[in-house]
Amino acid sequence: MLEKHSNDASPILEIRNLKTHFFLEDHVLRALDGVNLTLARKSTLGLVGESGCGKSVMAMSVMRLIQSPPGKIVEGEINLHRKSTGEVIDIAKIDPLGPIMRDIRGGEIAIVFQEPMMSLNPLYTIGNQIAEVVEIHQKVGHKQALDRAYEMLTKVQISAPKQRLHEYPHQLSGGMRQRVMIALALSCNPSILIADEPTTALDVTVQSQILDLMNELQSDFDTSIIIITHNLGVVSQMADHVAVMYLGKIVEFAETRELFHNPLHPYTEGLLNSVPVLGRKAKALVPIKGMVPTPTDVIPGCAFAPRCPHAMAICHEQQPPLREVHPGHQTACWLYEDA
Repeated sequence: MLEKHSNDASPILEIRNLKTHFFLEDHVLRALDGVNLTLARKSTLGLVGESGCGKSVMAMSVMRLIQSPPGKIVEGEINLHRKSTGEVIDIAKIDPLGPIMRDIRGGEIAIVFQEPMMSLNPLYTIGNQIAEVVEIHQKVGHKQALDRAYEMLTKVQISAPKQRLHEYPHQLSGGMRQRVMIALALSCNPSILIADEPTTALDVTVQSQILDLMNELQSDFDTSIIIITHNLGVVSQMADHVAVMYLGKIVEFAETRELFHNPLHPYTEGLLNSVPVLGRKAKALVPIKGMVPTPTDVIPGCAFAPRCPHAMAICHEQQPPLREVHPGHQTACWLYEDA
């Protein structure tokens, strides 16, 4: 596990009690149900959890890309400390289609989606797609924007960058397309990069290259990163801190080394016990029983209680708050009520 340290512990993004709901015909889907999270400057935050826990919805909420209707941010704050002006702005309160959000989206917060083939426009060349972003946010001419596109393709170490400028997405491999997405996202030097499962569709060798590349570019651009993944190995390599998410809530938050060596929440323990570890004596993996409930279910108490081997009576009655058990280590679990 690589140990990383941020030089600046001041926050760049603060999420407070964020609730994003989807209003369907006969029920309400509570995708985010009170998320609290802080991202420090020049640091990497890993966001982990099973499918259906709300990780991608959180990313889309920060980018204000939730389709409305049926989705809506019903409560909470997304406070961004803007690099361009120095002001703190609540993204949750501004018009998602207005000029301020258009300036933030791509200019100060960028996102790399899970499947680049679905994100890149098949009708435009790679160079034109990167150049368009640069022209919009940096107010430069097309030639200067293409020069910036070439520079970024070089930085992400794509082969024959001058040739790739004139090629279309279908002409590139999966690893190349992912590099293009990273180049596009970083072309305007954003303060925050959100990487949503950036290595899922790639083979192991290319995964390693992409992670190394993101680490190098973070040093070059002083960018804060939120990496969303199921892969705990990716988190151990990339993240300074880890947030564990379950059914729309953060259930544990800690420094990466602390969380891997001393998990507190039973859900975190379950995630770690279900992953094979190279060098550990072979033994049967222990899966987490049951499935993640749907966000339409109203569960009294702790949402993980029906699957938890340590569940007590209070777990089925009252929802535990997220609180600090050890310095810098927070968890939402009644097992640590006395702490």
